[in-house]
Amino acid sequence: MLLSLSIRNFVIVDALDLEFAPGFTVLTGETGAGKSILIDALLLALGERADAGVVREGAQRADVGAEFRAGAAVAEWLAANELAGEADTVLVRRTVDAAGRSKAFINGVPATLAQLRELGSLLVDVHGQHAHQSLLRPAAQLRLLDEHGGLSQLAADVAAAHADWRRASRARADAEAMAASASAEQERLRWIVDELGEVAPGDGEWEAVEAEHKRLAHAAALLEGAQAAVDALAEDDASALSRIDACAARLEQLAHFDERLKPTLELLASARIHVDEAAAELRRYLDRADLDGARLAQVEARVAALHAAARKFRTPPQQLPALLRSAQEKLTALSAASDLDALRRAETQAEAAYQQLAQRLSRARAQAAANMSAEVTRAMQDLSMAGGRFEVALTAAEPCASGNERVEFLVAGHAGTTPRPLAKVASGGELARISLAISVIAASATPVSTLIFDEVDAGIGGAVAETVGRLLKQLGTQRQVLCVTHLPQVAARGDQHLLVSKVAADAGPPVSRIAALDRRARVEELARMLGGVAITDTTRKHAREMLAA
Repeated sequence: MLLSLSIRNFVIVDALDLEFAPGFTVLTGETGAGKSILIDALLLALGERADAGVVREGAQRADVGAEFRAGAAVAEWLAANELAGEADTVLVRRTVDAAGRSKAFINGVPATLAQLRELGSLLVDVHGQHAHQSLLRPAAQLRLLDEHGGLSQLAADVAAAHADWRRASRARADAEAMAASASAEQERLRWIVDELGEVAPGDGEWEAVEAEHKRLAHAAALLEGAQAAVDALAEDDASALSRIDACAARLEQLAHFDERLKPTLELLASARIHVDEAAAELRRYLDRADLDGARLAQVEARVAALHAAARKFRTPPQQLPALLRSAQEKLTALSAASDLDALRRAETQAEAAYQQLAQRLSRARAQAAANMSAEVTRAMQDLSMAGGRFEVALTAAEPCASGNERVEFLVAGHAGTTPRPLAKVASGGELARISLAISVIAASATPVSTLIFDEVDAGIGGAVAETVGRLLKQLGTQRQVLCVTHLPQVAARGDQHLLVSKVAADAGPPVSRIAALDRRARVEELARMLGGVAITDTTRKHAREMLAA
């Protein structure tokens, strides 16, 4: 339920804070005073599209906040989206700056517009004054029937099952169409797998084989070079070690006369250690090395095999393992996809699942159509369409996402006439009245706790207007109902009456003001709605009678 609404700098509203009561609330006022602007502001807070045009002239930004009492469905949604606030209320807020940029908040936490709209659909249901136009569209008629019958979830399940069936059908059809080309591709992949399977390249093998080949191919040069280095470092008469030892012995004698030579002797000692270690490492290398001609032949054969495979498949040798794996995976996938029998079974199963749900939906729709037809027909009798009849016709159709039938609203405006499609037989006034009846009946089935009717009573008057007021009043006993109206017969039924007026501002454009009316003020407002500019004792008396009734 809507508890309060706060508006700042929205269109012609500068600052407004309103509190709302349960039951039936009416909003009235002169044309152009801004009655519908209040609804627009609330819808902005609930995620409607907005641009810089909503910002009051001269202001930096528009700011709208609304507080609702959260029901179970709303509390569950808030918890699932980690946006739960305190107690059992939820606060939504939206700002739009002069450049058209907007920000959204739920319980003080930044939110996306998609989240705001999703939450808004659980909080408020709006019936606009042009609802009867959408009522002529088959999709809208189908949606209304499903909502009235509480079938929205089942209809969504049917749509999902139809999508699964379509996917299975496309997979089977694609497999049949590509059977020939798939066979050729399988042959090509099988050839790659067979050829490379014989070579069996391993991950990282090329790098290892190439390094070993280089070593074995240059083994003689490696051994000769290593032995020559050992001789030069340690084993020749004029080796590096013997020369270092001679230099060190000579400088050690001279160091007795000049201690500044001692750092040089220390460096020579360190150099001797490093040279000796290098010679020892080379000796160990020579002990392990040999000229393995058989191994060199094996490695050369492996290098040649990998090179030949790389040329055949036009890929670098190091990429051969990846090519083999890819071909194996594709071949496995194609083998599975080419199982037409399995695909046909999957399609049959998907169709059966769809038909099971669709037939269940058809039976439920038939019952909902009978109930809705009877309820709207009864409402038509009260709306000056005595003898009129409303029917929800279901006709078989090709299976689709919405089920196995088409829905069409039929109406007979008078007794004894055959019901015909709504768009063809209803006049503008009749269409408005039927639309209102359907809106009230459909709204009574919605789980949303706040319903808004924005001038849905346009084009009616007299006794019909009194009936409309009674219907909305009755609906207000089950839900919180807000109604923007120009009819005194409807306004008189309100539990709460808000008057919207436009007044001149000290500076800048005029502004809207909204005030809650007490009984005396309600009499004056109803008298204005009854009599226009000139309010007389007679119109006031009539207004008091309407309130008393």
